[in-house]
Amino acid sequence: ATFGRPSSGATGDTVTMQFAFRAVSPGDGSKENIYEGTADGGDRTGRALRGPQRGEPVMEGTRILVWDLPLRLFHWLLAASFAGAFLTAESERVRDLHVALGYTFAGLLAFRLVWGFVGSRHARFRSFAFGPRAVFTYLKSLPTPRPLHYVGHNPAGSWAIFATVALGIVTAVSGWADYADAGGRWAESLHEGTANALLALVIVHVAGVAVSSFVHRENLVAAMLTGYKTGRPADAIGRSRWATALGLAAVVALFWSGVVDVSGVLPRPADAATGGHDARSSHHRRHDG
Repeated sequence: ATFGRPSSGATGDTVTMQFAFRAVSPGDGSKENIYEGTADGGDRTGRALRGPQRGEPVMEGTRILVWDLPLRLFHWLLAASFAGAFLTAESERVRDLHVALGYTFAGLLAFRLVWGFVGSRHARFRSFAFGPRAVFTYLKSLPTPRPLHYVGHNPAGSWAIFATVALGIVTAVSGWADYADAGGRWAESLHEGTANALLALVIVHVAGVAVSSFVHRENLVAAMLTGYKTGRPADAIGRSRWATALGLAAVVALFWSGVVDVSGVLPRPADAATGGHDARSSHHRRHDG
């Protein structure tokens, strides 16, 4: 059962609503927790909540679906393809594997761009389009007894997402240009630089996940695996989108099986033999002097 004690005040264009609700355990109702929070006017879905004091339960008995299956599948496939591409970047022996991983990475980014507009509630870009002030306010709240809590992406995490997509696109395009000898030394340098920047961003992201999991006392890694978090029923999404997830998995599987042919946008092996693409990539020519 929920009840409201609304009181609102306006400062400029920002309206803050304070509320409280009671969560009662299902069945005998033996456990009851009063949960207070605030929702900022700039957040139409009311995702910014003042969390419970540290040591208190977040909210008992309310497990909601937040991340749809296509988003979760994208997340882990993107992480795997980037890690594989990064680890194979220095080896000429597995260059084809590196290129295939790069194409997988690029294709997944293309999917994310589309899903950011047509996906479920918390996957859409508009749900986490936060400005600098929201990021600063969120970060400032983390060391306080009641840090701001977001059911979907928090402001700091949202900036990491946009940065990942932007850097990923530049990395993919410059990688193709370098492999095809279409960009000269600038493509090589740009590809290496953005790939290293992505790695640094991944490290920051992992650290942020660890800090947020500790501060909010919720397992964010598990949430990205199962799709479930603790929150208000009103913030839940309706379904997992299994059909889209299966379609995404099928396209990736067909690509790796060779059924989906992208050779038309790659230099043909014969071209390499006739000088269209040096037997050693430009990345390695730099190291060879």
